[in-house]
Amino acid sequence: MSYFLGIDGGGTKTTCAVGDETRLVASATAGPSNIVRVGESEARESLLRSVRQACAAAGIAPDEVVRTCVGGAGAARPELAAVVRRILAEVLATPIDVVGDMQTALEAAFDSGPGVIVNAGTGSFAYGRDRQGKTLRAGGWGFAIGDEGSAHWIGHEAVSAVLRESERREDAATLNESSLVKGLYKTWGVNSLLDLARAGNSVPPPDFAMLFPAVAGSGDEIGRQVLRKAARELAELAAVVIRRLFVQEDGIVPVAMTGGVFRHAEIVRQVFYNELRKLEPRAEVNSQVVDPVEGALRIARRAAV
Repeated sequence: MSYFLGIDGGGTKTTCAVGDETRLVASATAGPSNIVRVGESEARESLLRSVRQACAAAGIAPDEVVRTCVGGAGAARPELAAVVRRILAEVLATPIDVVGDMQTALEAAFDSGPGVIVNAGTGSFAYGRDRQGKTLRAGGWGFAIGDEGSAHWIGHEAVSAVLRESERREDAATLNESSLVKGLYKTWGVNSLLDLARAGNSVPPPDFAMLFPAVAGSGDEIGRQVLRKAARELAELAAVVIRRLFVQEDGIVPVAMTGGVFRHAEIVRQVFYNELRKLEPRAEVNSQVVDPVEGALRIARRAAV
């Protein structure tokens, strides 16, 4: 029996899947492993923990793995790929392929076929492939200048929206009673709107992505407005790729969603679907949120043949 590893390394979590030739055997999740965001030390800890835990859950030793594929934001850059390979070589003797998260997400959604994958995780992007194999990306420029609709973007927008709302109210203290503001305070460990603003402007910048669960779970109208706006931004990204990549395509264009924002915020999925259908009627959206680690595992299997 041959075993393969697929790893999805993100800015919030790292998932490692162990599979044999045909099925998923076990998986494990650890902390973030995006080297650019968290640094090499934390990325190393997350990668190694996810591999060890996944192999233990599968009942195999890491040296039984015959091929590994790692996908992550920016991971295909040669200097980052070299670091990832060096880290994993501490526990794996297998050949290790390091690719971008766009590639693994597209693979998970469509195998080798055409379609557009829209990712809304810590960051965001839309990435498509046509029937001739040509690919095109929109978004994914990084949290400082882009990543519209991502968890980072949502957290940033929520803080900004709350502070703007405080200026409109005669009694801004009433905002402290909203579930959204309580969630933001708790997540960042602050106690007032002024402290929230100070935290948001601190240097180095705070982790806005960690605010996403508070926004998604609040049910507050301010939060819902932010989530609707995020969905519209993501629909715009998808529409750009469809219009530019499928110029001669008259039929349907398959579209899939991936990432924690889609997975944990139903309102984002719903508004994204409706907005994209308005912008681009050819889009046929898969209602299931796909997991990029499945694409990484599929790539590892194929590379071993």
